[in-house]
Amino acid sequence: MQVSFRIKTILLWITLIPWAGAGQTQTHGVLRGQVVLDRTGDPLHHASVLIVELARRTETDAEGRYEFLNVPPGRYSVVAHMHPLADERKTVEVPAGASVELDFRLVLAPVHEEITVTASGREQPTMEAFQAVSSLELLQLTPKAAASLGEVLEGETGVAKRSYGPGSSRPVIRGFDGDRVLILEDGLPTGTLSSQSGDHGEPVNVAAVERVEVVRGPATLLYGANALGGVVNVITGHHQIHQHPHEGVRGFLTGSAGSNNALGGVSGGVEAGKGRWLASIAGGGLRTGDYRTPLGPVVNSHTSNKNVSGSIARYGDRWLFHAGYGIHDGRYGIPDIPALREHRHGDEGDTAEQAHEHAEGPVDLKFRRQNVRLLAGIKELNSWLQRFTLNLNYSDWNHRELVGAEVGTEFFNRQLSWRGVFDQRDRRQLRGSLGFQGLARSYRIRGAEQLTPPVKQYAIAAFGLEEFSFERFRLQLGGRLETNQYRPQDRPSRGFTGASGSAGLIVPAGRFGSLLASFSHSYRAPAIEELYNYGPHHGNLAFEIGDPNLTRESAQGIELAWRTQARRLRGEVNTFYYRLNDYVYLAPTGEIEHGLIQAHYRQADSRYMGGEARMDIGLRPDLWLKLGFDAVDAQLRASRLPLPRIPPARGRIGFDARFKGFSFEPTLLLAAPQSQLYFNETRTPGYAVLNLNAGYVWAQTHVLHSFHVIVFNAADRLYRNHVSLIKDYAPEIGRGVRFAYTLRFF
Repeated sequence: MQVSFRIKTILLWITLIPWAGAGQTQTHGVLRGQVVLDRTGDPLHHASVLIVELARRTETDAEGRYEFLNVPPGRYSVVAHMHPLADERKTVEVPAGASVELDFRLVLAPVHEEITVTASGREQPTMEAFQAVSSLELLQLTPKAAASLGEVLEGETGVAKRSYGPGSSRPVIRGFDGDRVLILEDGLPTGTLSSQSGDHGEPVNVAAVERVEVVRGPATLLYGANALGGVVNVITGHHQIHQHPHEGVRGFLTGSAGSNNALGGVSGGVEAGKGRWLASIAGGGLRTGDYRTPLGPVVNSHTSNKNVSGSIARYGDRWLFHAGYGIHDGRYGIPDIPALREHRHGDEGDTAEQAHEHAEGPVDLKFRRQNVRLLAGIKELNSWLQRFTLNLNYSDWNHRELVGAEVGTEFFNRQLSWRGVFDQRDRRQLRGSLGFQGLARSYRIRGAEQLTPPVKQYAIAAFGLEEFSFERFRLQLGGRLETNQYRPQDRPSRGFTGASGSAGLIVPAGRFGSLLASFSHSYRAPAIEELYNYGPHHGNLAFEIGDPNLTRESAQGIELAWRTQARRLRGEVNTFYYRLNDYVYLAPTGEIEHGLIQAHYRQADSRYMGGEARMDIGLRPDLWLKLGFDAVDAQLRASRLPLPRIPPARGRIGFDARFKGFSFEPTLLLAAPQSQLYFNETRTPGYAVLNLNAGYVWAQTHVLHSFHVIVFNAADRLYRNHVSLIKDYAPEIGRGVRFAYTLRFF
């Protein structure tokens, strides 16, 4: 009852707060200046300039000039940023009615200002966010060439990868997997099925996107009940965030090639603006063959995908409109593990179709995703609402599990998502947003592994987030009310409604950085597979039995953090504790059915606790020591039984050395043994893996070239990923070399 009362109080505050100070008026000023390349003095076109406190951002023109109009009087931190050049942050005082000049000179450097829009819905430096965030831009993503999202993000602080081979990898955040980690594209769910099975992937062409952001910790307020563990947001283009026109043409071209798995890929895109109109097209492809380990090749571990997308937009003084279409398809192999194949077939309970599928050898998964995107917005609504933006995305996902040329099982998922946000007008001490979000989904399976009946799902939510800035601290309050409805064919419908709320506090500690504390209450409805699965599920190596009577899951979380940012030191340390009530998990019974271990979806109380740290230390202006660490411990509270596939404690030690445009980054990745085991899990030994990255960046006024050579697993170390479902049969990739090139013109 107390939690419910607190949530209602938060929601009431969110409703009333925006009206506070709505009638205040003041004389505004102007902030303008120029951004240039330090080495030559050349102006930088399309450099980003951000007023941190107001979350206002603009880009420089062809002469490197920028301008902010109607800036409220006050003292502000201003960041100029252009990857891979180092950011420069300055403090400026803008008097009432005055025009102030502030210039920046950017240099090549190993440590950059990371920018996020996912954490709060507005762009801000990650060090200013109330949640732990990592942000990777195009030039950082291209050398990570891979066919699925888990492969790309593996090794980021707090992020591991779950996989059934390289084509099916998916991020695991702070030990949370599946339906507790939400994958977004431009702020809306992708509509894939990667959360439901270990052999279902989350395909992405990172060489053709603008940025990938990872929010660690509950993001249920802004994005949904199934964002308990965190959010990964793939941002496809600059104008998905910043709705403004620009004249001229800009674009990119990337290429990658590698040994060990015969990697090859190319992607490109171009964007053209004329007056208020903007059109873009982008696409590409990537393929890999079977990868090799120190023990030999992993048969049928190949991947391939390709995508193309296009859009047209108009940005008026008050109205904006954006429409886009994309298609993404590919194929990847489910590694052919003879021991598992023999375990699968020959069971007398199999149907003829199932026995045929299991006995005939390697399985490939062929997928296609089509999506249509519409965005509309209006600015300057009234004295306290700055703008309203409505996003709609229709996604049609289909994948077929192929045995040779025959289809064994086919999955269909059609999903319409929408999201509307009212952004309040920024004031000196207050900013925030109110919004609503919804989803309509049609899901069905046909074929050998028809685990669930056809299901229709509907969800709708209202949310709000408010941030107060005072002289000695910043405070954030938020709330969300969400309802989910499941309507399975020929079965009773289920409905779940719950509230989530959070409060966060950031206190500056002078030269020691800043301290952060937050509390969150989160709710999650059971997923379709947890309610309705029944049958052999080889993607999870279990005969699964769902429970249609499951209740909603709730969690309370506490996080404490310390952050610092100085000329020679940048870092953060996060600790967290989540207490989950009625946690849904897959419990094996020990019985064998259809050649698989029988397992039921059950509920019990659990807890997750752990920490993360990142530290960049400047030994010299051109030499930095980069350190990282993360660990999580998760178990059922009553029995203290460890939960399955929890990543081991991991560390990272690296250097980043620069000379003019050249860079060299040796990195040693360390993992402790994982001996905290669930039923039927095996211990995973610790390991140390050495990666080497050498690069050259050539930056000019309108063109940027980036070359990279990466030697991965340089010592050809045999190691296994504890979060992989097939770790006992398929070690991770052995030694190889990868080449990457990126051209950006603007």
